[in-house]
Amino acid sequence: MTDRRETNRNRKRRPNRKPTGPDRDWQDGERIAKYLARAGIASRREAEAMIERGEVRINGRKLTTPAFKVTGTEDIRVNGKPVKAHEQTRVWRYHKPSGLITTTSDPEGRRTIFEELPKALPRTITIGRLDLTTEGILLLTNDGELARAMELPKTGFVRHYRARAHGKITQAELDTLKGGITLDDGTRYTSIEAELERETGTNNWINVRLSEGKNREVRKALEHLGLKVNRLIRTQYGPFELSDLRPGAVEEISSEELRSTLSEFIPKQLLPKEAEPKRERRRPPAGARLHARKR
Repeated sequence: MTDRRETNRNRKRRPNRKPTGPDRDWQDGERIAKYLARAGIASRREAEAMIERGEVRINGRKLTTPAFKVTGTEDIRVNGKPVKAHEQTRVWRYHKPSGLITTTSDPEGRRTIFEELPKALPRTITIGRLDLTTEGILLLTNDGELARAMELPKTGFVRHYRARAHGKITQAELDTLKGGITLDDGTRYTSIEAELERETGTNNWINVRLSEGKNREVRKALEHLGLKVNRLIRTQYGPFELSDLRPGAVEEISSEELRSTLSEFIPKQLLPKEAEPKRERRRPPAGARLHARKR
């Protein structure tokens, strides 16, 4: 008969110790790329690229994989600069002028919007992009996860543009865009609504509405019809309008407006939290206070 071994009998169990250091596998917390996105450093995809380039350090050690969780108590640095914990979600309307690019830096040395934004503005990222010569409303936020959610096609936010285009066009020709088009290079655009506003000499003002927002979509769609766009202004992104915001100006959207306009489209946890009502301190009646003093 073989002996039966019994394990863990009358033996004190030691508490499970979690490994420490930047290579630990956190059971709590959130993925580092998501944390950086929520902190407004970059989008989640861009944050993963930063990690691959060795630009992210946790507690002094270079992070080698995006499969890592943080709780926010660590010393997290990107290119040597400390990352602050995520603050209350904020969004701004910005009237982007023509001639600026929507990136943090440019190899060709062109001016970026981030070089022109007010210095008092905290670290922000853009919700979508506008190309070099396109002007109009551009939304900024300090929350990369919110930016990602608002950019997704399933959110269905319609972008409104006013385009000035050179050439001859009829409303019937513009209506052909409603069924979608395929460009010569194979690029496919879904339904685009275009309305001829007026003709001014050899130019036309056209109102365009679309929900995809692919790179240079308005320009390429109108060029497909034989027009040459020489000015393009985005007047609305989803529920947010350019209105009378002057070029280069920035205006914050209130938390209340964000919740009321986005709650139908965006997960609640990505929106600003409602301020907790202040508790009023109840004062005892005057007679009671006098009675207390006598005692």
